Amino acid sequence: MNKQEAIGLPQVGPAIEVESHSIDYIPENERHARLSSQGPFWFLGNFHFFTISIGFVGPGMGLSAGWTTLAGALGIMFGTIFMAFHGSQGPEMGLPQMIQSRAQFGYRGVILALFATLFVFVGFNVVNVSLITDGLKHVFGFDPTIVAVVAIAAGALLSIYGHDLMHKAFKWALIATLPLYALVTIALIFGVGHAPAAAQVAQAAAAPHLGFSWIAFATQFAIGASYNISYAPYVSDYSRYLPKNTSRTKLIAAIFLGAALSGTWMIGLGAWLAQELKASDALVALNQVGSSMLPGLGNVIVAISVWGFLPIIALNTYSAMLTLLTGVDSIRKITPTRRARVASVVAISAVVLICVLAIKGNGIALLNTFLVLMLYFLVPWTAVNLVDYFFVRRGRYAIPHFFTPKGIYGAWQARGIVAYVVGFVAMIPFFFVYDAAAEKAVFEGYFARLLGGVDIAWLVGLIVSGGVYWLLSRSLDLAAEERVIRGIRESDFAPGAKRTQSGE
Repeated sequence: MNKQEAIGLPQVGPAIEVESHSIDYIPENERHARLSSQGPFWFLGNFHFFTISIGFVGPGMGLSAGWTTLAGALGIMFGTIFMAFHGSQGPEMGLPQMIQSRAQFGYRGVILALFATLFVFVGFNVVNVSLITDGLKHVFGFDPTIVAVVAIAAGALLSIYGHDLMHKAFKWALIATLPLYALVTIALIFGVGHAPAAAQVAQAAAAPHLGFSWIAFATQFAIGASYNISYAPYVSDYSRYLPKNTSRTKLIAAIFLGAALSGTWMIGLGAWLAQELKASDALVALNQVGSSMLPGLGNVIVAISVWGFLPIIALNTYSAMLTLLTGVDSIRKITPTRRARVASVVAISAVVLICVLAIKGNGIALLNTFLVLMLYFLVPWTAVNLVDYFFVRRGRYAIPHFFTPKGIYGAWQARGIVAYVVGFVAMIPFFFVYDAAAEKAVFEGYFARLLGGVDIAWLVGLIVSGGVYWLLSRSLDLAAEERVIRGIRESDFAPGAKRTQSGE
């Protein structure tokens, strides 16, 4: 009996097995991933109807499609810079992103950052599944509860099998969706899917005028930035199987181009769907355009869009599993077995399902609010992590010491914790949380009010958290750390390697 059968999982072909690694170090001899896979992987990461929905935010606040596309593109590219630099840590460290954060926050102190990232992973899937259930209900009349259960279960199974199967699923999903979204884009350019002329006149008279607004532009920029900054805690989870000598420049470029190009395309597509078709649901809009080209094509586009989106649900579940195991391990030492990953995935999926069934309301409004809140939680962490990696320790870490509270990074690292908290607190007066459904601000900080609702909290958080951490790190004894790093032997990695090879 093999490992899959032992834990009750089906076989998925002779070459695909349940991944044996989770929060442990990936030895050099098991680094089998290729640099060429990173660009397409992260291109699909943004190439779906969820990103199209982000393009609805600007028009919903009175911003024209052209301005929405520009704001979204600038935001996506800004956020992708942070995402890509985090991704370069994967092959150099061979670790999940949040394990590496123990250097800044401590073996137990990292729980602070884990709460923020777990909120992001679970929240993303709640919004993901809510958009799927809303869209399939409107297009096919499917029962939302059944759709939610099937979508979450499919993502859970894929995340249990892990890295290799997920990369394959992303490749096939991209092959299936790329020609369809290209067709929809071309059709929209040539006016396919638009209402008849008389109906367009009536819609134009009833619809509010779309133009330019600094508040809407800044909000769309912030949402675009937060969307790809949100990938920061993920990226090295999927680049850690690359060889250690992988070119950092080429990897950063591959991640940046993949994520930025697809993100810009999909946000622009969403903006034009919102302006020209008055769309408020991405799947419904795709169905409308497809059906205008050929009867039944709309249903095909919707079905393949949802199928191609399931790997994204798995992406969030997989990284949430790594985060949860890291959190548990930070409190009580665990062996990251296959059973542990299955139990974590099941628990996370159950929480997502409960939240989806409990939260009702406008999916786009939920998306808008969630992305803004997510940015607030992630910005202080990404600033601390990148400043430490590129400017303080410069990629030099004693990896075995990540796995013990008695190592050189200790149980608690006050520098990272203080920098995160100070940065977050500094952002609060600049917060601007807008409820698109109610068309009113949920929370407006003092300085956000002075700025007329323009949200620059993310910029404040980056500068303050990064700056505070850099100043506090001036007292680090990096020479002593370097002596420890130079004294590490290959055998120091043996316990982790042996544990994961056994799998149980």
